[in-house]
This record gives sequence, C-alpha cells and structure tokens, in this order.
Amino acid sequence: MAIAAALGYGASTLTTINDAAAAPILDEGRLPRVNYASLKDMEKAIEEIQTLFSDVDGIVSTDSDDLLAHGYSEWSSVNVDTLPVAVAYPRSTEHVSGIARTCHKWKVPIIPFSGGSSVEGHISAPFGGVSIDFAYMDRIVKLNKEDMDVVVQPSVCWTDLNHELAKQGTGLWFPIDPAPSAKIGGMIGTNCSGTNAVRYGTMRDWVINMTAVLADGSVVKTRRRPRKCSAGYNLNGLIVGSEGTLGIVTEATLKLAAVPDHFSVAVVPFDDLRGAVSAAAEIIRRGVQVAAVELMDETQMRIVNDGGATRPRVWKETPTLFLKFSGTKGTVDDNIKTVREIMKPYNPLAFEFARDEHEQKMLWSARKESLYSLLAMRQDGEEMWNTDIAVPLSRLADIIQDSKAHAASLGLKACVKGHIGDSNFHENITYDKTDPKEAEKAKIAVKTMVKRALEMEGTCTGEHGVGIGKKDALLQEVGEDTIQVMKLLKGVLDPYWIMNPGKVFNR
Repeated sequence: MAIAAALGYGASTLTTINDAAAAPILDEGRLPRVNYASLKDMEKAIEEIQTLFSDVDGIVSTDSDDLLAHGYSEWSSVNVDTLPVAVAYPRSTEHVSGIARTCHKWKVPIIPFSGGSSVEGHISAPFGGVSIDFAYMDRIVKLNKEDMDVVVQPSVCWTDLNHELAKQGTGLWFPIDPAPSAKIGGMIGTNCSGTNAVRYGTMRDWVINMTAVLADGSVVKTRRRPRKCSAGYNLNGLIVGSEGTLGIVTEATLKLAAVPDHFSVAVVPFDDLRGAVSAAAEIIRRGVQVAAVELMDETQMRIVNDGGATRPRVWKETPTLFLKFSGTKGTVDDNIKTVREIMKPYNPLAFEFARDEHEQKMLWSARKESLYSLLAMRQDGEEMWNTDIAVPLSRLADIIQDSKAHAASLGLKACVKGHIGDSNFHENITYDKTDPKEAEKAKIAVKTMVKRALEMEGTCTGEHGVGIGKKDALLQEVGEDTIQVMKLLKGVLDPYWIMNPGKVFNR
C-alpha cells in the first residue's frame, strides 16, 4: 500500500507511549511496555481485515481525504499531527469483533468514530492505527414501547431517535441532549449530558445495557434489560465515560421517558453575570422542578438576535437565563410562579416567555445551535477553543466571573454559556491560530480556568471528557494513585493498550 507516501507518515511517527511514573499502588512491572505495530505491520493487518471481510464492499478505506476526516476535526480544541492509516466501516458487531481481533494480533491501535464532534481530540490517532467508523451501524434495532426502552446502534443520532419516536406516536422521548450532531456511541464514551441534565441527569443514567467488543475481539453484554439490577459488577458504569479506551460499544439499550404534557420557556435577562448565576443557583437550592436552566452571556444573546431564529422578536443582549418548565399545565404554572418569587432579590430586567410552541422551539434551538453560530462567525485564521468545567454550586458564580474576566485581561474574545442548573459551564475562546502569542494566551486562559475549578473542588470536565486535551488536568484532579488504579483496569482489559491510546492518560 502507498499509505506512507499519501500521509507523509515517517517511521518516527509510530512511537512507544512514554511510561508514567510508578506509584506505590502499582509496580511498574505490572504494566508491560507497549510497542505498537510498525507501519509495515499495520499494512499487513489492514490487508488481513480486507481478506477477512472480502464479501463486504468498502470495508476498509485508505483514501487520503477519508484519513484526514477521521484524524482531524475542527470541532476539537486539540488535534495531533498524525492520522490513522486506514478507516474501517463495519456493518455489525461481528465485523467489529473481527477487526479488533486482527488489530490485537498485530498490536494496531483502534480509534472508534461515530459523530466525530468531540472537542477534546477523542478521534485523533497519535499512534496511527485503524479508525472504526460506525456510519453503517445507525439502526434503531428494537423499540420496546411498553417497557419504555429502545435498542440502538452507535451511529444513531439522538435527534433522529426522538424524531422517530415522535413519528410513531409513542409519547416517549430520549432526554439526553448534547450537540445536535452527537451520536449514541460518542455520547456513551464521554458520559455526556446537555441542557436537560438538571432534571434528567447524564448519559450514564439512561443506559440499561450495552454490547461491547473488547480489545481481543471478545464480545460481552454488560447486563440484561430490567431498569434495576444488583447482579454482579456495574460494567455499565465502567464503560460509560471510558472514551473508547476499555471497549467498543456496538449496541445499547436506552431508557426512554414519557413526553411531558406541557412546556414553557422563559427568558430572564440580568445586568450582570453574577446576578444571573446566583439566581439560577437559588432555584436549584430551593428544589424547584425546572426542566432546564441555561446561561448565555451578552455575546451569545447577540448571536441569537443576529441569527434571526426568533425574528421579529429581539432579546436584550445581556447575561440571560433560559428556563424550561415541563409537566402538567398546573405544575408548570406553579413552578413559574415560584421561580418568579425566587428571582426577585436578584433584580432581573424582565421575565419574558416564548409566546407559542414555534417560538419555544426556535428559541431553544438558538441556544442549542450557539456553538455552530460561533464557529460560523470566525474570521480567517481564527480558531475556537471550546472547553468545559464543573464546580460545586456555591462556587459557580465565582468561577464564571473569574474565567471571563481573566480571558478579557489577556485580550481574548471569550463568551460563556452553560448548563448551570447542574453547575457545568462552557467557555468559548476565539484566537488567531497564526499568532503563537495569542494561541499561548488561549492555552493559559483554559489552564487557569481548570486550575481554579480544581481549587474549588470541581472537575476539569463536566461532560466533554478528558481525551488528549485534559490528561494533565485529570492527574491533578484525582491524583497519581487513582490514575494507577485506572491503568491497572485498562491493562487487564487491553494489555496491548490498542483501544483509543493516548486518551484519558498516557501509558
């Protein structure tokens, strides 16, 4: 194969993962040194996969554009200079098992790919290897309406799932709502959430069971189908959020929820960020059953107006809370009344409502599409660094205000939005990638925000995951002994460290 020539792939690219420092809990000898396949052996593995599935058209691609699309993402704040040497397109769990078995034999890295919208470099291929794209595994396998669950493949998009549930008139929906492009495989990998997290939790709360392929090609099912289970180890909890480093999910059974009878969306602008965040925190402390509490700063609100999603209506361009209420009409009315009273001491500028169902959808869609809008507004040469953290509720106003002020002090364009109902917020920093000094300032802003979050007993990521970009932060967050326990678990399931290597932590 002329793979090396197409990629400019040198022998020096395929390096050994550097050993992490040994910790008392784990002797260095317990984790054998990892040496990945040479480029020549990777080519042999790819040929073997093609032979194994010779009856499947297009099972493997080495097209240079295909490789670039699977190794670099404009979504991601972190990309590496290397690409996968091939992209595999399985159609079934059996195909994935065969691919994994072959890669295990040759010690070829495996990188799972579904939506490709990770922001922390999860799809990157720092050691080459095979990207497994689930584009053909996008079926809703089985709907169990009476049991309120559904079996899906990893490339099903959550928006498509909800569209199909509505089309069939089931009265059910899947409430986890990250970016509109996100797909179930990646959502499981990062334990994502979204705007509905304050009421419905995270992805981990909605996975009943999974079929997963392990590094050696073994296929396991994590548990059976009841919603409640105390039998054996919680393998769901281990695999969800593992970012493809422990196993590759090929099928998942997900819980569904009843669609609420009534919705209402309120828009509440404030003079300053602290007032908005403090009001939101008080709503949560008082136990009001809101469906979502979202924050958008003045920059984000300007984008909503400029985008025209709710024209002719125009919103105040100040820090603003978006509140979603759902339930019976009586419950929604009562909760709105309670929230109005709670907010009075924080001096909101207004308490406005979407006037009809269409405006509700357009307004919430504007919030959901805000990252796309920011990306579209970039000038030539500009990059977007999109990152997230989470802190205890009492420190939320401090971290948001401090982070925004620090970015401004560095001369950076930054805006804030967040799922502040569960103390998780995002900062989007725009910088000139052609200016090394400005790029370094963006890096400093993110590192400082993460450092402050950890000082407040928070986390380096609330929903985006660790990936490549936050490995150092994870070490600071949980400590070396805890990282060593994670490494021991990975070493048992993936002794050659071929499953999405270079993510979460280094060898």
